[in-house]
Amino acid sequence: MRKLNFMEQTGTLFGWAFGDAARADEPGYMDELRREALKNATQDAARRGFKVQDGEESYAVLQAGETLVDVENAPDRLVVRCTVKLTGPGSENVHAVGPMNG
Repeated sequence: MRKLNFMEQTGTLFGWAFGDAARADEPGYMDELRREALKNATQDAARRGFKVQDGEESYAVLQAGETLVDVENAPDRLVVRCTVKLTGPGSENVHAVGPMNG
């Protein structure tokens, strides 16, 4: 088994964007929310001293009534979650699990 060096070790982190469910079908609106969620994740990673691996992000759209996650208290009940991979020393200790970053 190949051992990873510290530059290859990664963790994960969530970023969030809250939107208006009534606008979800508007052209470009969901892309805007995805960009906002990625920006949020990238900023959180930087505050923690990590970098985000470009092109490795994934997204989930959470809406009230369509998921087990409670979004009833989210503004307008539309949430975009972006999961990013982190790099840098110690990043392997940070994992996005459930609705929280650990």
